[in-house]
Amino acid sequence: MIPQELIIFAAIVLAVIMGIVLFVLFTKYFHLWLRGFVTGAHVNPIRLVLMSLRKVNPTSIIDARVMAVQAGLPKIPTAAFEAHYLAGGNIRRVVQAMIAAQRASIDLDWDTASAIDLAGRDVVDAVRTSVDPKVIDCPDPRRHSRNTLDGVAKDGIQLKARARVTVRTNLAQLIGGATEDTIIARVGEGIVSAIGSSESHKDVLANPMLIAKAVLNKSLDSQTAYEIVSIDIADIDVGDNVGARLQGDQAEADMRVARARAEEKRARAVATEAEMVALTQENRARVVLAEANVPKAMAESFRNGNWRAHDTHENNGSN
Repeated sequence: MIPQELIIFAAIVLAVIMGIVLFVLFTKYFHLWLRGFVTGAHVNPIRLVLMSLRKVNPTSIIDARVMAVQAGLPKIPTAAFEAHYLAGGNIRRVVQAMIAAQRASIDLDWDTASAIDLAGRDVVDAVRTSVDPKVIDCPDPRRHSRNTLDGVAKDGIQLKARARVTVRTNLAQLIGGATEDTIIARVGEGIVSAIGSSESHKDVLANPMLIAKAVLNKSLDSQTAYEIVSIDIADIDVGDNVGARLQGDQAEADMRVARARAEEKRARAVATEAEMVALTQENRARVVLAEANVPKAMAESFRNGNWRAHDTHENNGSN
């Protein structure tokens, strides 16, 4: 039987250990619990301990909750903060983005903001761009080697244009929407197409906004993360006379084709002439061969007596 003194001693030791543990937990989490309690972002102390066991930083959770509560955001469950933290998201930036969106009367809930953050997008910058639109150069020399968009009007004159596109973030399509590169490519294609459809380059030079209007009417921001606010033609210059150059190249090509055809006809004529010369030589050879057979035929006639009998018959007839 275990002595009573040993049981009491074990109970005292266990109580001391529990006291030490509680004291350590109290000193570690009390200030966090107290901060949440006085700011209205109360979190159960036991939950704070469990956060540490789940490898969640309680300080980050309390900071985010305090920020959200003090800003007057709709109540966000603590579990949502923990889940986003464990998924590798930045809960502080998500809360900051929601606060900025609320101040700007932009509809942005926790699910959308956290999804944008987990997608690798800067959610704070996205909200900021929604409030304060940014300008994109088209083309962008930092991303592309070209400095201008080159188009050729119907009169054959080349125009070199540069545009500045003002966009703001479309939060509803930020997840899965196309990026700035798509906007630049679409606007560039639209400008080149608008220049190409102009009857004369003078019309474009006289009113560059014709290009901007034609591009805006094509809804180039469809399925992108941005909404195009405006397109401004920053600069437009006259380039080469592409039409005249192409006509010159075409004329040169036509002349080469004509020369090739003439050379072909001359070669055929030379070949035909050579064939006729050869045929003439062949016919002459046949004539010489036939002439060579005449003496043989006469000798054969003399030997056979055909020639004399013929002469005598002719002489008798004449008498």
